[in-house]
Amino acid sequence: MTGNDGTNEAADDIWLLLSDKLGDNAQVLALARASGLAHSVKHLAMQPHYVLGKPRFRPGLSHLDLARSDPLEPPWPRMVITIGRRPSMAALWIKERSPSTRLVLVGRPKRWIERFDLVVAPPHFLVPPADNVVQLTLPLMRADEQAVARAGDAWRGRLEDMARPLTAVMVGGQTRPFRFDADVGCDLARALTEIVARDGGSIYATTSRRTGSGVVEELGRSLPAGARIYRWGTDPPEDNPYMGLLASADRFVVTGDSISMQVEVAGLGKPLAIFPLPLSRRPDVRLWRAMGGLLAPGRPLGEFLRHRGVTGFVRDIEAFHRQLYQAGLAVPVADAFADPSGAVADEVRTVAARVRRLYEQA
Repeated sequence: MTGNDGTNEAADDIWLLLSDKLGDNAQVLALARASGLAHSVKHLAMQPHYVLGKPRFRPGLSHLDLARSDPLEPPWPRMVITIGRRPSMAALWIKERSPSTRLVLVGRPKRWIERFDLVVAPPHFLVPPADNVVQLTLPLMRADEQAVARAGDAWRGRLEDMARPLTAVMVGGQTRPFRFDADVGCDLARALTEIVARDGGSIYATTSRRTGSGVVEELGRSLPAGARIYRWGTDPPEDNPYMGLLASADRFVVTGDSISMQVEVAGLGKPLAIFPLPLSRRPDVRLWRAMGGLLAPGRPLGEFLRHRGVTGFVRDIEAFHRQLYQAGLAVPVADAFADPSGAVADEVRTVAARVRRLYEQA
């Protein structure tokens, strides 16, 4: 019962505002499906300079490429579910024109937390407790198990000649406040070489949209003998092994920046090791990092800067890694792989029930 073609009148009651970030989109779609409510998808395309750049956070559509985006026009929906800085700006713009529309935000609000009717906060965002906040123990994204099974069938023959144990390496990209350049790519290749020397087997690495060209080149040069690498954006899309590896690999290494890939692996009950990224060398980033405690919820400086839109709620990726380690869902890359000793809670249904109640009250 989804679509945006106008054939389902009930679907127009709920809009999902999605962008080009697949991990973000997966969380919103999982929540919408679990709610059981009819919904339509509104794809939002960004102006070229805002695909990676950050627009000033305020209600509006000026950061969107309206010619390539689905239209946002009356009749306004009863509810909007979205995620991320850029789509949430459009959601707030809708709210200004339709005050009765309920806004559900997955993630952290840049500011104006009180303008969202429900904030679904993953654990790596330090969002303060409030009546309109649901605190998660893991982000909502989960791998589509049926799609993974199909990919396993499709890729079985393509992986059968790789020595076991097969270690899949999911490579993300640079994200504040960490560094992920060619030197770090060399460190990653060295860690993978040590894994093969210790455990045997083989390596299959897959890069992503955010992986820098220097990292890709370094991995291509320095991965251990017999390793394979998929270069996102260069190699054919049909050769992307990501889903096939989720189905068939024996264990996984995921770079520390990519919470979405870590959660997908953990959700499948696969052995997971996290390759941590070093802190950026930039003085401004190091200063901002050192101020992290002062920016936490409830601290005067943090509240002052958030009120003026200078900063949002603090993100602590390293704390999220520690949470995975403590839950028995992952190990640091230097440790031996281990089968998960913890279970992933099904929080999607809990949050979906909250969304249904909010929808019924609209």
